[in-house]
Amino acid sequence: MINLNEHFTSNPVFLYDQGCLRKEDYFLPFALTDTLTTFSGINQQTIIHFWQLDHAMILGMKDTRVTDLANGLTSLEHDGYNVVIRNAGGLGVIADEGILNVSLILPNPSNKKLSIDEAYTFMWHWMKQAFEDSSHIISAFEIKESYCPGTFDLSIDGKKFAGIAQRRVKDGTAVMIYLSINGDQQQRGESVRRFYQASLHEEFGKNGYPPVNPAVMANLQDLLQRPLTVTEVKKRLVDVLLENTSIVMDEQTVPTLMTSEWFTAEIEKQMQKMTQRNQLLIP
Repeated sequence: MINLNEHFTSNPVFLYDQGCLRKEDYFLPFALTDTLTTFSGINQQTIIHFWQLDHAMILGMKDTRVTDLANGLTSLEHDGYNVVIRNAGGLGVIADEGILNVSLILPNPSNKKLSIDEAYTFMWHWMKQAFEDSSHIISAFEIKESYCPGTFDLSIDGKKFAGIAQRRVKDGTAVMIYLSINGDQQQRGESVRRFYQASLHEEFGKNGYPPVNPAVMANLQDLLQRPLTVTEVKKRLVDVLLENTSIVMDEQTVPTLMTSEWFTAEIEKQMQKMTQRNQLLIP
C-alpha cells in the first residue's frame, strides 16, 4: 500500500466542506476548485475540498457536442435533474445528496512534478485505506459501460462506485473523485442512459460516448453491505489520513481566506467563466 505521507508536503492541511449546494450555487464548487488549485500552487499548500449538489447532472464539454443536446436536456428535465456544465472535459456524472465529491488539491512544483498516474494512484490508495477489507477489494480499471468511464474507475466485484478526474494549473493539481455512497444508483444510471439515447439517437454508444448500462454501477454502502452516510464517509476519509500521516487538519483558514481580496477576485473570475460556459444550456 502506498505511503499516504508521501505527498502531504504541507502541514497543516486545509479542509473545506462546502456542504450540499442548491441550483443557485451550482457554479461555486467548480469556481472554487480552480481558485484553490491556483492558491495551492502559489503557496505550496495542500487542501481537501468536500462538496455536493442537490440533484444535477454535471456535463463535461464533450457532452455539449452530442448530436441533439436540446433533446438530451429535455430528457434530464423530465427525470427531475438540473444541469451544469463543468470547467473540464470528459463526460457527465450525476450529483445528488447520496454522492460525495472530494478534491485533493496538491502543490505540484516544477522541480518535483507529480505525474498524472501518480496522482490517480494516490487517490485510489486513499480510498483503499479508508474502505477496503479482505472481503471487499477496491480495484481500479475502466468500467466501459458505466457513465464517465475512465482508467481509474473504482469498483468492488466489478461494480463501479467512484470515478476519478484531474485538473491541473501552474504548480497545482486537483485530484477529484465522486463517490456514490447511497441513494438510487439504478435510477441515476437509467437517467444518464436516457440522456445519451435522446441526445445521440442512432449514434448512442459510439464516438467515445458510453453505452451506459446501469447494472455495472452500485453504491458503496451496497458493495460494503452496511449502511453508510455521506457524513460517515467524510469522517472516515479524514480519520484515515490522521491515523496514517503526521498531518493536522485546519478547517478555519479557507472560510477566512475566501473573504480576502485575492480570493474574491479569483472566484469572481472563475464564476464568470462558468457563466459563459453554461450559456450553452440556454435555448
